[in-house]
Amino acid sequence: MTQELSFSQRFRQGSGSVGTVLAVLVAVLIGYLTYKIQDIEKRVVKIEKGGVTAQQEPPKAVDMAEVKKLFTKGNIVLGKPDSKVLFVEFSDPSCPFCHVASGLNPEVSGDRFKTVASGGTYRPPVTEIRNLVEAGKAAFVVLYANGHGSGEIAAQALYCANERGKYWDAHDLLYANAGYTLINEQVKNDKSKSGEMAAYLSSAVEPTFMTECLSTGKYAKKLQEDQAKAQELGFGGTPMFLVNGERFNGAYNFADMEATVTKFLQ
Repeated sequence: MTQELSFSQRFRQGSGSVGTVLAVLVAVLIGYLTYKIQDIEKRVVKIEKGGVTAQQEPPKAVDMAEVKKLFTKGNIVLGKPDSKVLFVEFSDPSCPFCHVASGLNPEVSGDRFKTVASGGTYRPPVTEIRNLVEAGKAAFVVLYANGHGSGEIAAQALYCANERGKYWDAHDLLYANAGYTLINEQVKNDKSKSGEMAAYLSSAVEPTFMTECLSTGKYAKKLQEDQAKAQELGFGGTPMFLVNGERFNGAYNFADMEATVTKFLQ
């Protein structure tokens, strides 16, 4: 006669089955997480000097013929398009890492991106590019791409200022900390705040001209065209730099771009 199992015996048998199932599920979960971590480690690498995260496998370079097409009327073109080195930047004035790359906003940059001038090791690429352009060794085109979400009016203001030959004057104001605050906390993408933007930029561009340029949305469509071009060229976030088609995604330390620049200058 089969002896009936006690409640405690049945419980222990059932617990053993449940324990086996749980062990299997935990093993599967650990295996999945291990795979994901290994996958991330393969695809992502930290670039300590520049302080940016970039893909380990660098994206393909942009064909030089496509780069040259950007140096055309209607874009913000600085320097001579027939220079040996052609720089392209896709940026957003509301983007903190674009401010880092400008080298004009230590409050946003912090100690991680402390510039050489401030006793650090970071060489802002926009500063270095500007020096090369003003020395007649390079040309530079600046296009808009949405990288932070609040920079449309400021980007249009840069186009308006460029129309008057005052790009750098407006740039230096917008990429200072006061400009960052104005863009991200006050004006954002609100066309009705055109007067506030014009007032802030009054030392660079006559306010009446700037207010009209912004309030009429003169360059609003141009920003859409810029973004479409960014996607066409493999946009990966702001800022994105091209050096004769070679791609640098992020607020790179110019020290990490310099070998490429030197190669093309020879």
